[in-house]
Amino acid sequence: MASGYNPIAVESAWYDWWEAQGFFKPQTTENGDTKPEGVFVIPMPPPNVTGSLHIGHALTIAIQDCLIRWNRMLGKTTLFVPGFDHAGISTQSVVEKRLYKAEGKTRHDLGREVFLGKVMEWKNDYQARITDQLRRLGGSCDWDRVAFTMSPSLSKAVTETFCRLHEDGIIYRANRLVNWCVQLNTTLSNLEVDQKQLLGRTLLNVPGYDPKEKFEFGVITSFAYHIEGSDERIIVATTRPETMLGDTAIAVHQDDDRYKHLHGKFAIHPFLNRRLPIIFDEHVDKEFGTGAVKITPAHDPNDYEVGVRHGLDFINILNDDGTFNDNAGEQFKGMKRFHARREVIKKLTELGLFVETKDNSMQIPICSKSGDIIEPVLKPQWWVNCQPLAAEAIKRTRAGELSIGPKQSEADWYRWLENIQDWCISRQLWWGHRCPAYFVQIEGEDIDRNDGKNWVVGRSVEEATERAKILANGKNFTLEQDEDVLDTWFSSGLWPFSILGWPEKTVDFSQYYPASILETGWDILFFWVARMVLMGIYLTGQMPFSEVLCHAMIRDAHGRKMSKSLGNVIDPIDVIHGLPLEQLHQKLYEGNLDEKEILKAIAGQKKDFPKGIPECGTDGLRFALCAYSGGGRDINLEILRVEGYRKFCNKIFNATKFAMLKLDDGFSPETSAKPTGNESLVERWILHKLNIAATQINAQLQERNFMAATTSAHNFWLYELCDVYIEAMKPLTDASVPLQTRRSAQQTLYTCLDHGLRLLHPFMPFVTEELWQRLPRRPTDPTPSIMIASYPINDPDFISSEEEKDFDTVLSAVRAARSLAASYNLQSNIQLFVHSQTGKEIDLFRLQTQAMITLIKGCSAVNVIEDVKALPPGCGSAVISSTITVHVLVKGLVDLDAEIAKCDKKLTLARLNLEKIMKIISQPDYAETVPSVVQITNDEKRKTFETECTTLEQSREMFAKLANS
Repeated sequence: MASGYNPIAVESAWYDWWEAQGFFKPQTTENGDTKPEGVFVIPMPPPNVTGSLHIGHALTIAIQDCLIRWNRMLGKTTLFVPGFDHAGISTQSVVEKRLYKAEGKTRHDLGREVFLGKVMEWKNDYQARITDQLRRLGGSCDWDRVAFTMSPSLSKAVTETFCRLHEDGIIYRANRLVNWCVQLNTTLSNLEVDQKQLLGRTLLNVPGYDPKEKFEFGVITSFAYHIEGSDERIIVATTRPETMLGDTAIAVHQDDDRYKHLHGKFAIHPFLNRRLPIIFDEHVDKEFGTGAVKITPAHDPNDYEVGVRHGLDFINILNDDGTFNDNAGEQFKGMKRFHARREVIKKLTELGLFVETKDNSMQIPICSKSGDIIEPVLKPQWWVNCQPLAAEAIKRTRAGELSIGPKQSEADWYRWLENIQDWCISRQLWWGHRCPAYFVQIEGEDIDRNDGKNWVVGRSVEEATERAKILANGKNFTLEQDEDVLDTWFSSGLWPFSILGWPEKTVDFSQYYPASILETGWDILFFWVARMVLMGIYLTGQMPFSEVLCHAMIRDAHGRKMSKSLGNVIDPIDVIHGLPLEQLHQKLYEGNLDEKEILKAIAGQKKDFPKGIPECGTDGLRFALCAYSGGGRDINLEILRVEGYRKFCNKIFNATKFAMLKLDDGFSPETSAKPTGNESLVERWILHKLNIAATQINAQLQERNFMAATTSAHNFWLYELCDVYIEAMKPLTDASVPLQTRRSAQQTLYTCLDHGLRLLHPFMPFVTEELWQRLPRRPTDPTPSIMIASYPINDPDFISSEEEKDFDTVLSAVRAARSLAASYNLQSNIQLFVHSQTGKEIDLFRLQTQAMITLIKGCSAVNVIEDVKALPPGCGSAVISSTITVHVLVKGLVDLDAEIAKCDKKLTLARLNLEKIMKIISQPDYAETVPSVVQITNDEKRKTFETECTTLEQSREMFAKLANS
């Protein structure tokens, strides 16, 4: 073995060997069936090819691979399918930014095919980078099944889904309001829009404008319209005054006496040759503002509904690039939308129509990708009718077909599905799955492109052509495929079954669908998980997985969301290898941040990582991320804690190396790990603790409580195996002891190392393989790797409850003795006296004196006494129980007056505790009203406090005599 633990050296070769041996592939029976122990399948959430993985992805892999390795070791057929998502909007956006930064060109300068070639180059580059990161993180994926959302087989699944849902009437085409992002020039779903809360007037930068230019939000502007044919005016209010250029009506409540006389009349638009009817609508709130509402059906969701109810004109005033079109009038066309806002207010003021501007608490819709302010715009798009799909998902979830954890995510799940809206799946992009929909242009006819009846879908051009022939009814026609692509989440929604070959009836699909669990961040529960469930049920008839586990969001040590501009985004490879501060700074220049953002990020890095990032290794990182996972919604990651688990790896390495020195050349493991019955007390104790750890970790992993599971593993290794057994067994392996005793202690040590490393393996795959390979094998065990060794489970033969209790009593005395020695600053030649009032305890301690001497650093002798009078004068004392006290000889080593004062202070507290418990016991009807188990506990407390008082009184008296002698 190497002289010391070096994580990079340990982790350098095992992964390639595992893969070459085929250990990542599903293990099946000889005839190719899944194993009788069960099947466990995880479809890896496909990382976006937008960029490299960050620490949040490392959390995903740590948890998922832990579950895969655990279930593989339990003997199940396991499959962990890796893959990548094309991430339409994000990837196209980042490539466009890079293209413009490097060459000063846009995608339109290159053309669709050339630009898509550039994006594919980016995809190949980052897929390779991400693959390397996943390997470095130890993900035991079956790389022969790696999937990509735009591969031919997965694209076929997308086309099949679109066509099938369209044929079933679930997908339809409609000219409706969409969320338009000017900056990205595409439609977004509601889930991709954030709501920014403003409490009042706020000046904001807007993407696409000069960074020095700010625009006013968080205000409501009132202005007046003239009523046609009179001097009367009607005042309306709006938070978006520029939209008045698209107004087509003014609505008032039919019961509002202020406006009843205006029924049937018109207002005159001050800038356009347009008459605005005054309409009555019961949805108008009479009490809000003036009770009169301007209606812009083509640019506001509420106004859209009013427009539909009253048959109003829908006038679009916005070009896709955020400038105003001809419908906005000569003086405003070509003007950018927020410049037009200022100009409209200016012109209204000049005409005497401006009334006032007030602070207004409100939310503004923000694109989650670009930060741009979303515009509601009318566009003909493809939509999914989600209501029937959601109803079935709710029914099946309530029936128990799907469990969602933690529980708070389950409540969110029902709330969202019960209020689901139709899903716009059209995106005005080039990178993605082009809609398999075709407009049928019939020769000589004026066909409405907005009407879905004039479109056909097809799994191929040939199928679309055959359908178009029926539509054209013998006339000549041309087919034009829709230029739009589908929302990325549409293809991602097929992930659990498309990666297994669906819509084909493949062996993989029949054996590994549905998946066992879908583990992901709670933040994409609706973006992705819900859509997989909707699609999976509809297309396959089954839930795509039986369990959803939502892990927390990783934030920095200050609780801030990780952001490139803050400089707190962490590459997991940097944590594994470590990275000096200067190199951290340098990496910032590899992205698309501008110089101002880079300087801000550098300042953040200096604050958070003043010495750079220390080398932690994969195992330390994985263990830390699992240890953080306790069911909350946020993780505040501290690199120093990760480094602490790297030191834990070092402890395991060194302890195993030392322990193996105790396995001499003549040692050979027994055929079975089961105890022989001849083990010493400490051996039975450690085997019992090993069994407790195995039982707990299996239960905790089954409960998905990774924090508790890592704690159980950590505590066994550190506080039971290393701190106790490896130390306490030293006398048992001395050359002077009988061979049978020595061999028994060695066999127990071997079992603890073997099983202990297996318990740790799902969390720490590399260091456990490295150490396990150094251990000898049992004669009948040909297992080549720890990753396919059996996982320890509860074994009744390991249970020794009485022995555990006995040795825990010994350890209580050891800890009390250590504490006494520390309080008196004794480091050597410690004389320990143990007094007990029962014969059983006296025998116990006399048999364990050698173990106690070994476990108490600096202890030279342990004396077990039956009569307290045998205690030499000048001892410091501590009470273990009502029958056991320990004493350390301190005569001549301490300040006697100080010790008397200590005794007085402790005696006061002990008497107070005794008084409290006696008050409880002395209550009327105590024996009749208090449960017997509580009475037994209280009686034990009373005895212990009485013993403590007696011991302290004796100690005080003894110190007083010494002081006066």
